[in-house]
Amino acid sequence: MSEEGCMVREPWELSFPAEPREVAALRRVLRLHMKFWGLSRQSEAVQLCVSELVSLVIRHVGVGTLTSLRLSMNGIRVRIEVKHARGRMTPSPAAPLPDVETDMGLALVDRIADRWGVLTRPDHHGMWCEIATDLTTPHGHSGGARVARAESMLSLYGVVSSPRAVNASRLAATVAKEAVIEVIADLLYWVDAHGYDADDVLDAAQARFGAGL
Repeated sequence: MSEEGCMVREPWELSFPAEPREVAALRRVLRLHMKFWGLSRQSEAVQLCVSELVSLVIRHVGVGTLTSLRLSMNGIRVRIEVKHARGRMTPSPAAPLPDVETDMGLALVDRIADRWGVLTRPDHHGMWCEIATDLTTPHGHSGGARVARAESMLSLYGVVSSPRAVNASRLAATVAKEAVIEVIADLLYWVDAHGYDADDVLDAAQARFGAGL
């Protein structure tokens, strides 16, 4: 697949002090970032894994340790790295730390993530994990057949590329959004013309979207 029309997911990194109050803020940022990446279905899993990895730093390296979170794509998986410059965390899938609370946290990461491990570099230590997605390419769209059908429909309205495609302008994003509104409005006109209740149809569609059906 060419880059034209693909979702751009550039690596993203944030530094912060490892403190309990920072965890909630990180979750909010991650929720927004995953939505921007078009990966809302993986948002909760990413938030939980980051919470546990940051908690490991707090408990085993120290409160206030300068820490960084890096989010990137490794193939079709979301890769999370939580690293710091001092101390060392040494759990591994084969030999986790012997602390009960830590074991529970790592067990959660092990259950949610597709795979995980330890970062050991000359200038930093930490942990990483990767979460599976329903993507077929690193910069493709999630949503499968439904998104593909929607893009085919939008092409009838003059939208030929993604609003977040490589080099897409703000104007292109606005045009795409307006085209989506036109599609929805036309469908509601069709619903009304055939004697159906538009609000009922919208409620049913929203319920299916919310349930991921």
